[in-house]
Amino acid sequence: MKTFASRHSGLLILALVLAVLPLALPNSYYYDVAIRIALNAMVVIGLNLLMGYTGQISLGHAGFFGMGAYASAVLTTHYNWPPVAALAAGAAATGLLALVLARPVLKLKGHTLAMATLGLGIIISIVINNEGQWTGGPDGIAVPGFAVFGFEITGEKSWYAVAAALLLLVTWFALNLIDSPVGRALQAIHGSEVASRVAGIDTTRFKVRVFVLSAVVASIAGSISAHYIGFITPNMAGFFHSIELVTMVVVGGMASVFGSILGAALLTVLPQLLSAFEGWEVVVFGAILMLTMIFLPRGLVPSLARRRGKPAAGSGAAPLKLVKKAGGGHA
Repeated sequence: MKTFASRHSGLLILALVLAVLPLALPNSYYYDVAIRIALNAMVVIGLNLLMGYTGQISLGHAGFFGMGAYASAVLTTHYNWPPVAALAAGAAATGLLALVLARPVLKLKGHTLAMATLGLGIIISIVINNEGQWTGGPDGIAVPGFAVFGFEITGEKSWYAVAAALLLLVTWFALNLIDSPVGRALQAIHGSEVASRVAGIDTTRFKVRVFVLSAVVASIAGSISAHYIGFITPNMAGFFHSIELVTMVVVGGMASVFGSILGAALLTVLPQLLSAFEGWEVVVFGAILMLTMIFLPRGLVPSLARRRGKPAAGSGAAPLKLVKKAGGGHA
């Protein structure tokens, strides 16, 4: 039996880094970047459970992120809902939409699945743009602060503590999920959906569950982001944001929880660093991504771990032997 420390050494290291990091953040700008990294990493971990571990691509996750953000904005601004209730309502609505659409959408595979999820994201973005009386349309909408039981979260240190705690919670949940029979079933589906069915795994049920889970995580991160930023626009639900999230998964490492965090950190910080290349930052950004995919095709964390001759912490392949472990099949 693995001990807690051996199974979650990466989580303990992450907790230590998050606890010590404020000592190295000199001003509010760096706190802002750290908070955005943590919120992006939450979404990317959920998306990696769907893409990296289950093998189901989604190009519309920014739509779920936007649904959470706009649910919080509309319900708190127009109806004076408490922020926590608005966040919960947004997560529930997003989860319900994902549940309704998951079965027909996840019957598709490959590029057809990618196009279907892309279409879903575009529809959500169009609705947000067109319903200007509620959402502010292309001009965006202001979002009040986040308060819990009358206590409002203010200041970069408080927001950093909230974002860091949520990131730790999502990371812990993902690691435990991966190490459970459900996680082994997801990896078996990625390895071979046909073999998984033969072993008795209800592949449709598992794919629907992870799709809904990843959508709800994205919605919660969207709600928190909306309250933190204080003003949102439809761009956060747009196609380019979805591509950015997928790129974070791929660059950090497919089927790697800590690769998700690294990918979110790199692609959140990199545009800031490339601002010096005035007019050429997009070209340099694209070149860096291209070189990463050429020389580290599995993503940064799995590729570097493989070169060191050991599996990355929080990572999982999808070997067919997992089918036998996950079979019998009703995890």
